[in-house]
Amino acid sequence: MTSTTPARPAPPPTKRTVAAPRPPRSGPRRLVTYLLLSAGLLVMVAPFVWMALSAFKTTEGLSASPPAWLPADWTFEHFRRLFDTLDLPRYFLNSTVVATLVTAGNLVFCSMCGYALAKLNYLGRRPVFAVVLTALMVPGNLLLLPQFVLVSELGMLNSYAGLTLPFLAGAFGVFLMRQFMVTIPDELLEAARIDGAGEWYIFWRVVMPLVKPALATLAIFTFLGSWNNFLWPLVITNDPDKYTLPVAIATFAIDPTASSSSNGMLMAGAFVAVLPVLVVFVALQRYFTQGIATTGLK
Repeated sequence: MTSTTPARPAPPPTKRTVAAPRPPRSGPRRLVTYLLLSAGLLVMVAPFVWMALSAFKTTEGLSASPPAWLPADWTFEHFRRLFDTLDLPRYFLNSTVVATLVTAGNLVFCSMCGYALAKLNYLGRRPVFAVVLTALMVPGNLLLLPQFVLVSELGMLNSYAGLTLPFLAGAFGVFLMRQFMVTIPDELLEAARIDGAGEWYIFWRVVMPLVKPALATLAIFTFLGSWNNFLWPLVITNDPDKYTLPVAIATFAIDPTASSSSNGMLMAGAFVAVLPVLVVFVALQRYFTQGIATTGLK
């Protein structure tokens, strides 16, 4: 008879060791990081703070030597004289109309193009997206002359149409919206199609509510670029009634008849021009941060 050796029992499963969380950065390294970031923040904010404080200084305070950061005597004289000298409400309205129309156009048209490039299958989709990427590499100033000739031939000089139509859709906006819409699950759209929804309904009622962070990001960038746009309004407008705020302030700065105390008025005008951008950014900063963090992720 042959004896059989009993089988050895299987060893109990070993528990997987969970990696311990990384310890936080050491105190000196964190301190150095905060100091460097704080220094960069001061460099970025200092010019704006100087401009804002200078708008409330007296003429003597602006020419004081050495210059002081805080005004010795706070005054609103420069703002009063600015509104008396320039038709500031008119220029402010022009900038508001142009920036609002350009922003609305980009939100609508760039979203449509981004949806078509991200979620619709059609012949030539990849070449179209390649053209969009190529357009991103073309400097904007290179298109200034052809755009001016086109707008002039269409008779749109000194008009809101000439100020807005060339910028109602941009390659950056199309790219931004396409990259964000790629992250939307295709199963969600297929379920809507099975339920009988058309493409327009899917775009407006399903996709657009999901891309609010990207829309906020695009709105901030577009509004900021349109509001601060100086070269294009300067080129196609020679009627003061159609001047935007940056053009009006720059025209006043080079006016030889302006008084020697115009520096304070320029600071006040620049301060007024910056306020709408700050309001838009503060109102949309939550969506802006979320859009920057998630755009392009799959």
